[in-house]
Amino acid sequence: MVIEWLKLRVPAELREKFIQKDAEIWTPMLASYPGFLGKEVWINPETPTEVILIIRWASREQWQAVPSEQLAQTDQQFAQALGAQQEIIESAEYQVRKFPLLSS
Repeated sequence: MVIEWLKLRVPAELREKFIQKDAEIWTPMLASYPGFLGKEVWINPETPTEVILIIRWASREQWQAVPSEQLAQTDQQFAQALGAQQEIIESAEYQVRKFPLLSS
């Protein structure tokens, strides 16, 4: 499993609308592609302008197979629905590693 980790800066007064529109627009689009396993939205109670998105994919290949044109179109639709631009201030990729339990 691969984790797509995004840290965004969102105007504090738009944070709840951002989360709602993300669930309405981004999540269904991503879920329509093979390999999408789920998504979490994390908020920082100390920093109301910070939103973290954790998106789980079965494989890096499936994640990267989402067409860039679809991402751009969805981003435009999302920005229009939100009425403001959000800024990705950090992004990362992680792999989930699991090891078999060793019996003694």
